[in-house]
Amino acid sequence: MRILAISDEESKYLWDFFEKSKVEDIDLIISCGDLDPRYLTFLVTLTNVPVLYVHGNHDGKYERIPPEGCTCIEDDIFIYEGIRILGLGGSMRYRPGPHQYTEHEMRRRVAKLWFKLLRHRGFDILVTHSPAYQLNDGRDLPHQGFQAFRKLIEKYKPKFFLHGHVHMSYGRKHKRYDKYMDTHIINTYERCVFDFEDDEPQTHIR
Repeated sequence: MRILAISDEESKYLWDFFEKSKVEDIDLIISCGDLDPRYLTFLVTLTNVPVLYVHGNHDGKYERIPPEGCTCIEDDIFIYEGIRILGLGGSMRYRPGPHQYTEHEMRRRVAKLWFKLLRHRGFDILVTHSPAYQLNDGRDLPHQGFQAFRKLIEKYKPKFFLHGHVHMSYGRKHKRYDKYMDTHIINTYERCVFDFEDDEPQTHIR
C-alpha cells in the first residue's frame, strides 16, 4: 500500500499545480495536522482516495470548517485494508487553546484506548501531530514530544510512526526519517510518500 502523508504546510505541488497523475499510485492519504481543511477536502475530492486526519495545535477552525469527505481518527483505531491506524492529535500545551495537552492529559487519552488496543491487538501505524519525546522533537515546550507516544511505540512496536509539528525548515534541521527499535519514524512535514510493505522505507521515501 502506498501512502501519502502530509502536515503543517500545504504543498503547492499538490494544491496549486495539481495533476491526477501525481497521485495515481496513492492508496491512502494521512494528514498529521495543521493544514487548511479546504486542502484536505480538495485532496479527497480530486483523488478519490480516502483521507484520514488528526488535529494539529492550529486546527481549531476544523470545528467550524470540517474537512468534508475526510475521516477523523482521533482517539480511535481505524482499519483500512487490514492495516490498524491509531490517531492521537494535538501538541504539548503551551498556551490556552484547543488540541493542546499536558503529558498527563495525553496519558489519560491513551489509557482510555485500552479496550480498543486489546480488541485490535495493537496497531500498525501511529499517527500524531507532535513527535515522541526525544525522538526528533524540540527542546522548547511547544515542540517537545510526548513520553506517552514513546511508551506506545515501545509496548506495541508499530511498523510506522507518522508525525508533523516540527518543520524541517527549522534551524534544528529535523530529520525526515528516523528509526526507534523496530518502528520507522517519518516526519510528514508538507508531503512524503512511502510504501507500507517496504522494510527499508528510508531509501524510498519521496
